[in-house]
Amino acid sequence: MVRATEQRLKISEIFYSLQGEALNSGLPTIFIRLTGCPLRCVYCDTAYAFSGGQWQGIEQIVDTISAYHTPYVTVTGGEPLAQKACMHLLTALCDKGYKVSLETSGALSIAAVDPRVIKVMDIKTPASGEQDRNLDSNLACITSSDQIKFVICNEADYEWSKSLLQTAQLDKRCEVLFSACHSSDPLGGIQLEAKTLAGWILRDQLPVRFQIQLHKFLWGDVAGV
Repeated sequence: MVRATEQRLKISEIFYSLQGEALNSGLPTIFIRLTGCPLRCVYCDTAYAFSGGQWQGIEQIVDTISAYHTPYVTVTGGEPLAQKACMHLLTALCDKGYKVSLETSGALSIAAVDPRVIKVMDIKTPASGEQDRNLDSNLACITSSDQIKFVICNEADYEWSKSLLQTAQLDKRCEVLFSACHSSDPLGGIQLEAKTLAGWILRDQLPVRFQIQLHKFLWGDVAGV
């Protein structure tokens, strides 16, 4: 039997940057981006992680990130939970004392994720093209330390997200994030003005955290940041 720490994952990239989203926005963070994703959101900004990458063992990954002097680690994708060994990686990182967050689409079960991990779950809106992939049972696995995120492309997305927020009382479960869909190429992708979304939130007095993708405003829509 292969020990958990000897299991391998296909890694798209490991890099050190500022966290651009969610509660830890602005904090120096290590990002471990896993290869592969079963979803194809129309606004995806990490399509390069759908394929490629290199196989690495968990011990190798942990050794690589030890060069960076920060306790914050984010495991992302693609969809990291598409690789079964991701669960073992998350636990190994927690065991090493890291403050670990997981960025997941919500299309795959989060029930077995180590409880020490902060789950940032992206509920897919209609304009994403992947609304039907939302796994409703995941909501029961969300704790007060987790975060639920909506990427909003237009007013219809906003109204849909607001309705779900209110009917499911998501803000009573955890912090809820509303983010405007951002594209570095306004002519080639979907984009919602951040100030427009901010105005809607204030108008309707929603109990959510408005956020922008800090890293994109600093460095643009490129890999490794």
